Amino acid sequence: MLAMESAHSIRFLYRHFLSGIAEKSLNAFYYACSYAKVDYSRFMNATASMALKLIPGLLESQPVFLCIDDTMVPKFGKKFENASKLFDHAAHNGSNYLNGHCFVSLMLCIPVWNDRKVVYQAVPLGYRMWKKKKSKLELAASMVRQVMPEFCTKKNVVILCDSWYAKKDLVCVVNDYSNLDIICNARCDSVIYDPAPKPTGKRGRPAKHGRRLSVWDDFVLSDEKTGEYYTGVRRVLTNISGAREVLAYVTSAGKDSGSRRLFFSTVFPEQLHVFCAWQEKAPLNQTGSGWMQYIPLFLYAFRWNIEVGYYEQKTFWSLCSYMVRRCKGIEMLVNLINIAYCAMKLLPYQDEAFAEYHTKSVQEFRFALSGQIRKQVFYATFVDNIENSIKSNAVMNALKQLIVQQGFHL
Repeated sequence: MLAMESAHSIRFLYRHFLSGIAEKSLNAFYYACSYAKVDYSRFMNATASMALKLIPGLLESQPVFLCIDDTMVPKFGKKFENASKLFDHAAHNGSNYLNGHCFVSLMLCIPVWNDRKVVYQAVPLGYRMWKKKKSKLELAASMVRQVMPEFCTKKNVVILCDSWYAKKDLVCVVNDYSNLDIICNARCDSVIYDPAPKPTGKRGRPAKHGRRLSVWDDFVLSDEKTGEYYTGVRRVLTNISGAREVLAYVTSAGKDSGSRRLFFSTVFPEQLHVFCAWQEKAPLNQTGSGWMQYIPLFLYAFRWNIEVGYYEQKTFWSLCSYMVRRCKGIEMLVNLINIAYCAMKLLPYQDEAFAEYHTKSVQEFRFALSGQIRKQVFYATFVDNIENSIKSNAVMNALKQLIVQQGFHL
């Protein structure tokens, strides 16, 4: 996949690369995708483990983020297993419905250094096809539970998700791990209450919560914009978090008019250790003592990394071009593409020889690396053929010297 710069299909990879380096037939690669006894779900754990090792020692106390979302892949054929009519709010084909597959994905964001600034490198961990046997919320929750053992030494692991995933089936995962929290967007009509009042000593059951709150009447917005919005914040109880108090943020572009958005955070600012002054992006790097209470809201902006990842993988990495029919084969191929994408994300931080690509796009790095891979394959194949047909030490030594000059080793 890296050598060809794209993976339009298994047939494309076979015709242009695999057939030249392997003696297997095309059907063997199709069979490997659909029937090989490989637990591709473990790819997520391996990728997460590798990514966490790249966090510099000084940044070990910084929070890491798990972004959750789903994406649609339109398919026009009728023989793809599990393809169905799906609702897509972002569809651009004139209809909100498309025929295809839906994948739930998990992305890890880790802090690294870049020119003396803290940046978060986004690494997609894996994809799971939604087969309608269980909800997308349950699928996302199972993916989080699978990778959480890799984060046992981290102080703060924060799930970031949009309002569709802000429901009990996913939020309940937070209660299973002491170092796991969630920051999410929520519907403005979500039911929220004041915290429970103190017991009065009177007879009867104590109140479980205070009065019901409104995002319009019960949140006082800041006098000045925090970032791009006026913001109000207070502790509340919600139905999705049960008896656990959370922070509710309400934002609005206008002080007295305009629509309002609601966010929940189970993590409080005093529980976070964030190097705000060293952050690369605003408004997090502009946070002073007066804005400390808004840090969880600012951290929600890292969720956008998963949208960027979808765009890059669909546009430049042929994520939607698979031609495999079976669900297992489709998931295997999609996750192999994802692994190749992750490799281009992680390699510049693992090997100093590629450090110049820290600030460059993964597509640019892949283009440079693919050319070198093809050269190396060509020289290795050429030398192997020469060894079988010509027994001249002078010719062999000249070829090996040429290969060394090109930067390769036999």
